[in-house]
Amino acid sequence: MNKRLEILEKMVKSGTGDSFAQYALALEYRKEDRVEEAIDTFCALRERDPNYLPMYLMAGQIYVTSARLAEARDWLTAGIGLAKAQGDHKALGELEAELSHADSMGD
Repeated sequence: MNKRLEILEKMVKSGTGDSFAQYALALEYRKEDRVEEAIDTFCALRERDPNYLPMYLMAGQIYVTSARLAEARDWLTAGIGLAKAQGDHKALGELEAELSHADSMGD
């Protein structure tokens, strides 16, 4: 088993993991092609810490890759609003580019 994945799972399940640990766990699931677990982890993080901006792009990308475009748009649009509110122009540009990509794929 992936040692990093194992450590992150323990941290998150024990409640000692912060938002970054939960985000990193979702990315590890994504890397392992465990898409539903990645999505579930991002959803739990969004409930716990909706102001954690990095998750919106990564979750949006997973949904785009999975051809779940309505869900991708939801995440990306929410991330765009948050990036604007936080004044994060780099994240805003990345989120807008990914939303454009999702829109170009149709429904």
